[in-house]
Amino acid sequence: MTTHKELSEYELSLLNDPEKRASLKTKDRMAIPPQEMPHQNSVERRNNLEEVAIGYTLEQARIEAMRCLQCAKPKCIDDCPVNINIPAFIKQIAENNLPAAAEILKETTLLPAICGRVCPQESQCQKNCTVGKALKDVDKSVAIGRLERFVADWERTSNLAAVPKIKPETGKKVAVIGSGPAGLVVAADVRREGHSVTIFEAFHKLGGVMRYGIPEFRLPNDIVDKEIDMLKQMGVEFRTNFIIGKTRKLQDLIEKDGYEAVFVGTGAGLPVFMNIEGENLVGVFSANEYLTRANLMRAFDKTKADTPIYESETVAVLGGGNVAMDAARMAVRLGAKKVYVIYRRTEKEMPARAEEVQHAKEEGIEFRFLENAKRIIGDENKRVKAIECLRYELGEPDESGRRRPVKIENSEFILDVDTVIVAIGNNSNPLIKQSTPQIETTRWGNIVVDNNQKTSMDRVFAGGDIVLGAATVILAMGEGKKAAESINKLLAS
Repeated sequence: MTTHKELSEYELSLLNDPEKRASLKTKDRMAIPPQEMPHQNSVERRNNLEEVAIGYTLEQARIEAMRCLQCAKPKCIDDCPVNINIPAFIKQIAENNLPAAAEILKETTLLPAICGRVCPQESQCQKNCTVGKALKDVDKSVAIGRLERFVADWERTSNLAAVPKIKPETGKKVAVIGSGPAGLVVAADVRREGHSVTIFEAFHKLGGVMRYGIPEFRLPNDIVDKEIDMLKQMGVEFRTNFIIGKTRKLQDLIEKDGYEAVFVGTGAGLPVFMNIEGENLVGVFSANEYLTRANLMRAFDKTKADTPIYESETVAVLGGGNVAMDAARMAVRLGAKKVYVIYRRTEKEMPARAEEVQHAKEEGIEFRFLENAKRIIGDENKRVKAIECLRYELGEPDESGRRRPVKIENSEFILDVDTVIVAIGNNSNPLIKQSTPQIETTRWGNIVVDNNQKTSMDRVFAGGDIVLGAATVILAMGEGKKAAESINKLLAS
């Protein structure tokens, strides 16, 4: 493990002298250096699934909180999908009032320990931080996500998390399809109003993408379990191994089972492939399958796993997002001796978080930019033995604003690998569309909703990745909050 850095004499004086803290001017706060996040040694963590980022100490968190300027018009709140009162909770950390900081967070977010770990704060709440703007570096913005994580972890490890108050029972029933972040938020906010809530989950374990898609070295399962346990204490019922559209039709929940509203949060679990030669060979996986086997089915435990993972020596991961980073870093931990990330643009255009890319590099993963797979080559047993790649150069920007990759003709080359993981995105879960044709969807299979998350089907709402496509935990939560508000209004009328 790395050690937490020692604080300077000046930083220690800020902690110990209330008058000095009270006299801090804007220029003084701007001069406080950002607090680095301690993390596991890069060599050690290649061989375990323990969380890479260790977390701030109380002293680090307070010093980081003192960097906040307490802006009169804080852009960070507007940039947060659930509109957390960010300056308020940060101010309480600076003054060592952690219970108050936790209460402020819980006013608007159910999952602070999760969002503090996996949300892309650099492109949301920290993007327009006044401190980062003034220092011309978003990495020097106030570390809002790390502070959110710190408070949530403090409350959990102190056993101080209280069950939210529930209003008197109304006798009205709400069904939530999917136990991912959007579904959990809907369940909490609807249950608070006194309505009965049942969450239907297709898998045997709860948590959705937080469980099967995000490795424990980024988001430990016990944190997901704690959040779900809180919902159970609130009286939310969970039914696992229950597939809406197969086990039970969606419309039957309303017409036969007496649910007065339904929320669909089934996510984006349909992997996208490249449609190139060789994708049906043994040793080719979607990142979705690879991570589900490793995370949900515990395939990394080779002595006990019922579904052991594919043995790999040399792995190529195709893609440049966070899922690609997760898959590549998991492959290292599962014993691969060499892992390549192949991406057809440059590092600048990669959608993955900079922190995740840096961690991957530290763990020995090799990035091959301006390259992409043309075909996958198999041996006589139809197992992957190599990939043929093309080199690329960047052209003019496309509709995403990123420079378009352009093939360099006759630039083919062979890369020897035994495993290929395709991580170029997911489409929405198709089951609801197939089994409930009265729900309008886009040509990509995303459910169409209005500004209140209402679908084209009466009393049915939707949110999260099934609406947005593959997005972030916090964006899914934001949609969940809107949907819960609409459901509560419907049931109050």
